[in-house]
Amino acid sequence: MATFSYTARDRQGQSVSGSIEASSEMAAADMLLKRSQIPIKIQMQEEKQASSAIVWPWQRVSMTELIIFSRQMYSLMKAGIPIIRAIVGLAESTSSSALNTVLLDLADQLEKGRTLSAAMAQHPKIFSRLVVSIVHVGENTGRLDESFLQLSGYFEQEMDTKKQIKQATRYPSFVLFAIVVAMVLMNMLVIPQFATMFAKFNTELPWATRVLLASSNLFVNYWELMLAALIGFIWALKIYLQTDKGRHQWSYWKLKTPLMGSIIVRATLGRFSRSFSMMLKAGVPLTSALTLVAEAVDNDYMAEKIREMRKNIERGESLLRVAVQSELFTPLVLQMLAVGEETGQIDEMLTEVASFYEREVAYDLKALTAKIEPILICVVSGMVLILALGIFTPMWDMLNAYKGG
Repeated sequence: MATFSYTARDRQGQSVSGSIEASSEMAAADMLLKRSQIPIKIQMQEEKQASSAIVWPWQRVSMTELIIFSRQMYSLMKAGIPIIRAIVGLAESTSSSALNTVLLDLADQLEKGRTLSAAMAQHPKIFSRLVVSIVHVGENTGRLDESFLQLSGYFEQEMDTKKQIKQATRYPSFVLFAIVVAMVLMNMLVIPQFATMFAKFNTELPWATRVLLASSNLFVNYWELMLAALIGFIWALKIYLQTDKGRHQWSYWKLKTPLMGSIIVRATLGRFSRSFSMMLKAGVPLTSALTLVAEAVDNDYMAEKIREMRKNIERGESLLRVAVQSELFTPLVLQMLAVGEETGQIDEMLTEVASFYEREVAYDLKALTAKIEPILICVVSGMVLILALGIFTPMWDMLNAYKGG
C-alpha cells in the first residue's frame, strides 16, 4: 500500500493537506471524497520506513506456501486469534526461511502500529499489489478472514494453471532440447569424420552433403563466435525486454504466436476475470479494481487494454460497452457481462467467465501435445532425411563408380 500526500478542500472550502495510504491515486481520491473532501493534488510519497527484513534473491516463497499461509490466516482470523499472535505462530511453524523472515517482519511492523496491508506492501516480490489491496479492504470492512479465504482460492487457481502449462510443454521442450544437442554433436563429432573421407575423392558432392559439410565447418571452426553471438543476442534481448516498448511488444507477440497464442489469451482473460471478480466482491471500487487487475494479468499489452477500459468507465460508459470496445472478449462472455450489469451481479458473472476460460484452457492444454507432436515429427524427419541424403548419397555414387570401373 503506497502513501500519498494530498491537498484538498473541505465542506467549508478550507484547504486541508496530509497523507493517506491507498493502493493507487484513484483509490486515494475515492477515500478523500468519502470524507467529504475534494482532492486538488495527490502525489505519491517515497517510502520512508523501509522493511528491516532481508530476503536474499535465492530465497523464494512458493505458491504452495502462500496457499498454506492464506488458509491458516483464514482459520486463525475466523477463530478470533489476535493477528500478531497468529502471524508469530505461523512464522514459528513454517519450514521456509524466507517466509519466516517476512512473517516476523510483519509482526514487528504491526507492533509498531502499522496495518497488515501496509506491512505486506513492504514485500512486493512476495505480496503483489492485488493481494495487498484485498487485505486492505478486509481490514477496512472487518472481514479480514474472508479476504484470506479469497486469496487462498486465487493462489490455488494460479498454481493449477501453471502446473497445466508445465505439463503440456514438458514433452515438446524435452524433444527440442534433444534435437539441439543432437545437431551440435553431429556437426562437431560425426560429420567431420565423413568430411575427411569425402575429401579423398575428387568428385562433385550432392547438395545435401555440401550443406552438411558447410554446417559442420561452421560449428568446428567458428563455435567461439557462434557462442559469443548467442550470448550477445540473449543479453541484448534481455535488455530490450526490460524497456517499456520491449515488454509491450513481447506481450503482444506472445498473444499472436501459433498454437500457444490463443491459450495465453484465454489464460490471461481467465486471470483477469477471476481477479476482477475477487476485487469487486471485496468491495474495491470499479475503477480502482481495474487498475490493480491490469497489473495482475502479467501482460503489458492486455494491461494497456484494461487501463483503457478504466478510462472509458471514468468517462461514464458502462462496463459492457468498454468490454466490447476492448475487443478482448468473445460474444458469449459479453452476454454474461450484460446479464451481470442488468441483475447487479457482475462479480458472480465474472466468476462464471473465469471458470469458462479456465475450462477452455485446461482442455486446450491437454490437446496441445497432440498438436505439437506432428510438427516435431516433421522437424526430426527433415533432419534425418538431410543427414541420410548427405552421407549415403556420395557413398552410393562411389560404390556405383567402383562397380562400373
